[in-house]
Amino acid sequence: MWKKSRSPNTSRMYSGIKKRSKVPGVMITQFIEVLPEGKSTPDFLRKPIALTIQEGKLAIFKANVCGDPKPEVTWGRAKGDMSDRERFQKKYDEATGEYTLEIHRVSGEEADTYKCYAINEYGKAICTAALNVIEVGFKKKRYMVYGFVPILKQCFCHVSTRKGVDKQEAVKEPGEIDERFWEIIMSADRKDYERICAEFGVKDFRVMLKKLSEKKKERQEEQAKYIETINNLKHIDIKGVGIASFEFDLELKDPASRIFLYKDGVMIPYSDEEEMKHSLKTVGKKLIFSVRDLKAEDAGLYQVDVEEVNLFSTDFKIPTVDFIVKIQEVKAKEREDAMFECVLSHPWPRIKWMGKNATLEEGEKYTITVSEDKLIHRLLIKDCSQLDKGIYSAAAGIKTCSAWLLVEADSDPASHGKKKTHKFVVNMPAYKTCDLRTAPAFLVPLRQHTAPKGYECYMSCAIKGNPKPRVTWYRNNISLNTNTNYLITNICGVCSLLILRVTPKDWGEYNIQIESALGRAESSTKLTVRGENSTDLL
Repeated sequence: MWKKSRSPNTSRMYSGIKKRSKVPGVMITQFIEVLPEGKSTPDFLRKPIALTIQEGKLAIFKANVCGDPKPEVTWGRAKGDMSDRERFQKKYDEATGEYTLEIHRVSGEEADTYKCYAINEYGKAICTAALNVIEVGFKKKRYMVYGFVPILKQCFCHVSTRKGVDKQEAVKEPGEIDERFWEIIMSADRKDYERICAEFGVKDFRVMLKKLSEKKKERQEEQAKYIETINNLKHIDIKGVGIASFEFDLELKDPASRIFLYKDGVMIPYSDEEEMKHSLKTVGKKLIFSVRDLKAEDAGLYQVDVEEVNLFSTDFKIPTVDFIVKIQEVKAKEREDAMFECVLSHPWPRIKWMGKNATLEEGEKYTITVSEDKLIHRLLIKDCSQLDKGIYSAAAGIKTCSAWLLVEADSDPASHGKKKTHKFVVNMPAYKTCDLRTAPAFLVPLRQHTAPKGYECYMSCAIKGNPKPRVTWYRNNISLNTNTNYLITNICGVCSLLILRVTPKDWGEYNIQIESALGRAESSTKLTVRGENSTDLL
């Protein structure tokens, strides 16, 4: 419950009414129960985003806020202090209304979670953003990586109880679950819970379900102010050539209530004219939102609100698939079969086939098949007639291709009513089989390392190859793959070796060999250990 501040000098960090921001990941607290007319709590128009910066470079967090009266913006961090004014510089651009935090010459010490506060007399808004620093070399009690910080974090969540690693030092993401996760899962089908949890790294399913139930109850109470019923929710999907839409049935208590559409927390205008980029079509109680002329930037989280209450959220993902071979013009005579065929750049379970702007489904008239590798897709049109001629399209994600089906009249009266024995004619261009195999190679080789005795040392490189190469690490020509003193990982082509506590015995030449049926490659580095009498143990 909201509590009034006991003193005007209090820093306003007392309890209040929690409000939902339009921007995922922003927490708003309202200080008073009823806002004066025309006044508002602070909110973020644009929040700072997470950064991954190379050591020694400049990191810049940016934010735009709103609220009446104008909020005061401050910055903070989770662990360290920001008293060094030369390193931490806070700026404001009156022309754009943009607040920035500049961190000069970043180092591992600045890797942290940074917070941005927007406060006025009626409330506060808070959001966080992580700064990851790409460090070179070593530093005690800090897990580092040369350009692959998130991947190293994944490794340590599995080895935090290993000898030499304190559980309290194990790397973990600060703060609560991303607000975007709750927006998506509250409108999702139960069968999709496991997939969504995996995408956001949520592992405690039982706790998640409990909190989800509480959040759904809160939302239902909020929706009850404006809504009689909402059902038949269908998530966003590509419905036609360059068109995606989502829909639901809605009955409002007050038909004059305003409906708002947001994408990634930003309000976007829409129209009832279907030729517009974003449109709303109302058929009885059914509301159909459509997005036309699809592009990669149209991917994101779409939300529909009635006044200030959220109704529905749906996450739109656009696959990176394209056509290697597009469908070509096909000619067929009446009562013959015709086939369209295309080849994709990536496996895709089922593309969308359309004829005369209508989606085609498997049945007596059409047969839709997919090759075992899910790259080749075919549409068979049976027993062609003059009604079948026209333009046919294939859609995979936001990529489409189209071609004509030409149906020639049958001049043989004796064959009237009989199906031709010649089933179809396909005009396909000659193309070569795609050979995606590549020999093993290093994208980023190993680098030289020098580490003090007792510190940790991390070696990494990036490799490529198809089929996936076999990786073997050596120290002074002795294999390390089964040596438990080293943590060896290979994640998404990033091969790493971690020595938790360097001793003089670790001095030597390290070599990584990658090998497949197409060839072999290797990269070497030398580890030098600094410390008293270190050379005595060589």
